[in-house]
Amino acid sequence: MTGRVSGRRAASLSAALFLLVAGVGRAADVPLDQATAIRRVDEAVRIRVNRIAGYTVTEHYSVFRGKDESHPVAEMTVRTTYRPESGKSYQILSQSGSALVRRLGLDPLLEREKEINLPANVSHAWITSANYDMQLKPGMQTLNGRPCLEFAITPKQKAPNLLVGSIWVDAKDYTIARLEGVASKSPSVFAGETHMMRQYADIDGFSMATHARAESSTFLYGRTVVTIDYTGYHIDVRPGS
Repeated sequence: MTGRVSGRRAASLSAALFLLVAGVGRAADVPLDQATAIRRVDEAVRIRVNRIAGYTVTEHYSVFRGKDESHPVAEMTVRTTYRPESGKSYQILSQSGSALVRRLGLDPLLEREKEINLPANVSHAWITSANYDMQLKPGMQTLNGRPCLEFAITPKQKAPNLLVGSIWVDAKDYTIARLEGVASKSPSVFAGETHMMRQYADIDGFSMATHARAESSTFLYGRTVVTIDYTGYHIDVRPGS
């Protein structure tokens, strides 16, 4: 009799543990409410900004024309240095191809990046609720093995560097894994829509860009694609952060 009771108790305990674990699993699958998720995205951006004292990275730019994305018409490799107190600076390591394309395409691109990252301007480009309206989409997606949440984003003001599109954030730490969309404002009256994408990866504990792509069509030059590959990061972290 005692054996049967003990067996029943063990079975009951096993069933209770199963239900507990199953319950935890179901709770983990319950999506966060939108307001909480947005606050966590904002907090992830704040932590990154407060911890990074600066970084250097090698950026390789390739420009393609028409339908050919195998043979760039112009290339440039630069060493980029970013400091919060001064913004971005560039050292050109190499360049090849059409000098005209570099002068009319890549040089202005670098100048815009300098302007965007000036201390007085950089916060206006952050992917936060201060700059964007965000809508959490249902479900979970996997990007490069990372469970991610997707948000539809709409900038609160129009600018060539602000996107109408989507961001995907890591479901664990809410850092950005990918962004994609259309520039909310054309950089030129001669340009059509500019489609942009940027991928991120965890580099030394920080979400950093690894690849970017922009595609646009202009009245004068037709279809143009610019890709950027980011390698060789060196990140300085503020003491005590």
